Amino acid sequence: MRGGIPICFPQFGNTGTLERHGFARNKIWALDDEPPQLNHSDNGSKAFVDLILRPSDEDLRCWPHCFEFRLRVSLSKDGDLSLVSRVRNVNCKPFSFSFAYHTYLSVSDISEVRIEGLETLDYLDNLSQRERHTEQGDAITFESEVDRVYVSSPNVIAVLDHEKKRTFVIRKEGLPDTVVWNPWEKKSKTIADFGDEEYKQTLCVDAAAAERSITLKPGEEWRGKLELSAVPSTNCSDHLDQPGIM
Repeated sequence: MRGGIPICFPQFGNTGTLERHGFARNKIWALDDEPPQLNHSDNGSKAFVDLILRPSDEDLRCWPHCFEFRLRVSLSKDGDLSLVSRVRNVNCKPFSFSFAYHTYLSVSDISEVRIEGLETLDYLDNLSQRERHTEQGDAITFESEVDRVYVSSPNVIAVLDHEKKRTFVIRKEGLPDTVVWNPWEKKSKTIADFGDEEYKQTLCVDAAAAERSITLKPGEEWRGKLELSAVPSTNCSDHLDQPGIM
């Protein structure tokens, strides 16, 4: 799947034994008949859908762990999109997983985009066997292929699109890392479902748990939230000053 926000679970990337980014993004989810209670502040203010994924027999053969994955997708009147994932261990033994909201953003021109909020952080470079480096720039800009995991990143990140004078504000909770990916020209030509020139209008900025796995004991539940807003670039600093998303 190329575009939107694929759910990478129970594996992000190709660091394990499963297919790249896990199997959840390629599954048919069901409507959740017993969703979690709404927050009081959400009542009537958002349109939402509750989905659930349980492992099939095929899933259990390749990843032998029983789980319930509940996902709430909400859209506010202002166009803010939020996704809340809850993964519960209904197994009789612990299991570990990695996770990402693999968020594809549409941008005017990748060479005119910058990311703020990841300065001075350490990152794992997937283009060099996950070598660890420290970000040196005042902001992240793009002149070649980028595939990095920024570890222990802040909960609010901004993606500024100068040409459109628009900023995507990404807020996250329960997800310590941020993945930044653009294939650039050479790799774009090797990806079957990716146009040769599409890298110019594409940027992935993922809220993730990628450096270290999440481990759940029997009966435990993990929760991870993503909130995505588009605001005029002149207002983006106000959003970056916000300490949290809840």
